[in-house]
Amino acid sequence: MATKTFLSGIQPSGRPHLGNYFGAIRQHIAVQEQPGERFFFIADYHALTTSREPEQLREAVRDVAVTYLSLGLDPERSVLFRQSDIKEVTELSWLLSCVTGMGLLERAHSYKDKTAKGIAASVGLFTYPVLMAADILAYDSDLVPVGKDQVQHVEMTQDMAASFNALYGPVFKRPECLLERAEALQKVPGLDGEKMSKSYGNDIWIFESGKALKKTVGRIVTDSRAPEVPKNPDELLLFRFLELFLAPSELALWKERVQRGGEGAPGYGHLKAALIEGMENHFAAARVRREELLADPAEVDRILERGAERARARAVAVRDRALRACGLR
Repeated sequence: MATKTFLSGIQPSGRPHLGNYFGAIRQHIAVQEQPGERFFFIADYHALTTSREPEQLREAVRDVAVTYLSLGLDPERSVLFRQSDIKEVTELSWLLSCVTGMGLLERAHSYKDKTAKGIAASVGLFTYPVLMAADILAYDSDLVPVGKDQVQHVEMTQDMAASFNALYGPVFKRPECLLERAEALQKVPGLDGEKMSKSYGNDIWIFESGKALKKTVGRIVTDSRAPEVPKNPDELLLFRFLELFLAPSELALWKERVQRGGEGAPGYGHLKAALIEGMENHFAAARVRREELLADPAEVDRILERGAERARARAVAVRDRALRACGLR
C-alpha cells in the first residue's frame, strides 16, 4: 500500500487554549502514530491578512513551534516548518490563481465571515484559499486533518487541482479531508459556557499552572446552590471540563456524589480543585519540555530550518512538475 502524506497548517494566532488542544493539536500529534509522512507548517503568510504587528507575529510563530514540540510533535517523525520558508508555495499559488474562477473565491466562507466582522477586504484575504490550496498541493498531500469549518478549503483545493489538471495533465494529487475528531473543538466550552475563544476572553491557556490556573478555573460559571442540594451533573458546566481530564471511573464517582447530594456532597470548590489537579497532571511533562525549549531558542530554529529543508525538497519537485506542464520550463 502506498505511503500516505498528511498535511496541516497552524495559524500563529496567539497563546493556544484548551479548545485548540482538544480540537486540533491533539489530533495532529496522534497522526504521528499512523504510517505515512507528516508535514505541519506554521502559516505566517496567511497571518499577514490580519496581522499588522511584526514582532507579535514573530513571537506567535515561535510560540506555535514551541507548543507543538512541547506537546509531543517529534521532528524526526514529522516535518515542522514556517510557511514563508518555502518560496515555491507562492509560485504555485500564482499558477493556481490563473485557472481559478472568481466565483469560486467569492463563495469562500472565511472571506465572507471575516469581512462581515469588519476585516478589510484586501486582495490577500480574497485569494487566501488559493494560497491554502498551494500549501496543500505543494507536498503531494493525501490527507488534510481539518475541523468542520475548514472542509470547504479542501474542497476548493480539489476544484483548483482539477481545473489545472484538466488543462495541463495529471500534475496535482487530489487531497482528501481527514475528519477524525472534527467535532472536538466545539465540545470545549469557555469559562462562561460559550465556545472557548481568545477573542471572547473565556479561554484557558494550555500551559497555565499554579496560582494563575487556580484564578482562571475560579472564573468558571456556577450557580449558588449549596453542596448538599442534589444536582444533574450533565447540566453543570464544570463537568464539561472535568470529562476532558478525568478517567471515566473517577468522573463517574464525582457525578454520582453530586447527583446524590446530601451531607458530605462535594461543592463547586471541590470540583474546581479536581479540575486543577487534572490539568496540572495532564500537561506536566509538556510544561517541563516547554521550559527546556524556551531556554534553548537555537534548537527551535534548527528544528524549523531542518523541517524547511525537507519540505522544500518536496515542494521544488511539485513546482517544477507544474512549470513544465504549463510551458514555463
